[in-house]
Amino acid sequence: MRLHCNRRRQPLGPIGLLALLAIGPGAGIAHAQEGVFLTEEAAPAAVFGEADTFARRVVNATPDLREQLSAFLGSVTPSVWEETYVTFKAMHGDTLLGYAILVEEIGKHRLITFVVGVRSDGTVNDVAVVAYREAYGGEVKTKRFLGQYRDKSAADALQSPADIKNIAGATLSVEAASRAVKKALALARAVYGVGGGT
Repeated sequence: MRLHCNRRRQPLGPIGLLALLAIGPGAGIAHAQEGVFLTEEAAPAAVFGEADTFARRVVNATPDLREQLSAFLGSVTPSVWEETYVTFKAMHGDTLLGYAILVEEIGKHRLITFVVGVRSDGTVNDVAVVAYREAYGGEVKTKRFLGQYRDKSAADALQSPADIKNIAGATLSVEAASRAVKKALALARAVYGVGGGT
């Protein structure tokens, strides 16, 4: 994925993104919270464990698509606009379960990569962290935290304390997770016609 950042940063090229994905405890980073936790190939199964096949599709973020996403997101402003989105159609036999969508948002300073499973009815099946690059706030990787997004839809605010419980010391990472889920729901609606609401 290539990115446009809303915080006056330059877009990342494929090599820059791969370098960021390679950062982990073994790459000279002293913070145990950072690391790559899923490969792209493993990411869809993390949010659709019941699926038996996945069909990968890369979606280009055209100006028209960004305009649609912005309209669906309303007052939610992503910290990053990817230039492409990697998505997977999740199937169980002949049944469409939904779509696994990789999205990125900035926590405090760095990108966090999420995979969001969006069911065919427009609700969240599951969320997982693919890569975490912040020194603090890594608690957002836990199933306990991410489980709060299950069954949520685009109609939900996904804000603390209304429907998402915050994590002390990880407020910016929590906000990034909620923006990522909102962005994935908007993408599923714009590209695949899944779900609705605002």
